[in-house]
Amino acid sequence: MMNSILQTALYPGSLRQVAARKIIRRFPRSWLRALTYKSLVESEVVQYPYYGYCMYNAARLAGRLGHKVVTAIEFGVAGGNGLIAAERHAREITRELGVEFQIYGFDSGEGLPPPTDYRDLPFGWQAGFYPMDQGALRRRLTAAQLVIGQVRQTCADFLAQHDPAPIGCMFMDLDLYSSTMDAFQLLEGADKYFLPRISMYFDDIISSDLCDFTGERVAIADFNSRSQNAKISPECYARFQHFTGIWKHQIFVYHNFAHPDYCRFVGELQYPDAPHAALRD
Repeated sequence: MMNSILQTALYPGSLRQVAARKIIRRFPRSWLRALTYKSLVESEVVQYPYYGYCMYNAARLAGRLGHKVVTAIEFGVAGGNGLIAAERHAREITRELGVEFQIYGFDSGEGLPPPTDYRDLPFGWQAGFYPMDQGALRRRLTAAQLVIGQVRQTCADFLAQHDPAPIGCMFMDLDLYSSTMDAFQLLEGADKYFLPRISMYFDDIISSDLCDFTGERVAIADFNSRSQNAKISPECYARFQHFTGIWKHQIFVYHNFAHPDYCRFVGELQYPDAPHAALRD
């Protein structure tokens, strides 16, 4: 496992990659093989650790519920680096947990649509930002599938057209409030297409120019206000861990309380390091 991580998963061409390689070389291979992929993700020595974190949690839950395949979705692909990182995470997580991945990337293929109102942050986004070179990206992908078109239309018929394995994680990088709300309509599908809890990463919720009433932040609030049996909530475990990246504040979980498997026992709850944890041992 470690060789493939060194070759494909570490931050390429970065100072963090150089530092990680130096650290890893100090330890015997037998010790490195004992590391879980989750520990490497949480050490942030791999690309897009927030994708790996969500995917690992999705695969673990899927496996405990008896699913052999789980789906990961990226909304907002652009150049495709995130989707390619997701493919790399999938290979390592499948090797460790035995759960395979279907990966889909939703994108218009033409860049951002025009902002509709102040919630779409027109002072920061413009139509046409982040276009995709579909041909070049398709040549780079090995497993992920692109779903091209305006998200309002592609989400409407995605489940019927693709019949995916249960969706276990979603990476939200559509930038605009309106597009994010369009993506949320996917969650209205039948329970069989989803795990009862879905790990989510929101890319655009931390900036000096954002507030609770614009962008993805207000999209989350509006979704929660409109939904009775399902809510999107911050994932507190990551926030209280000693991760150095700000991404720990960008991890959320979609809870579908009405899902038939929501209350199914899947193992004891996990807690961050805390004084009370010692009392439980």
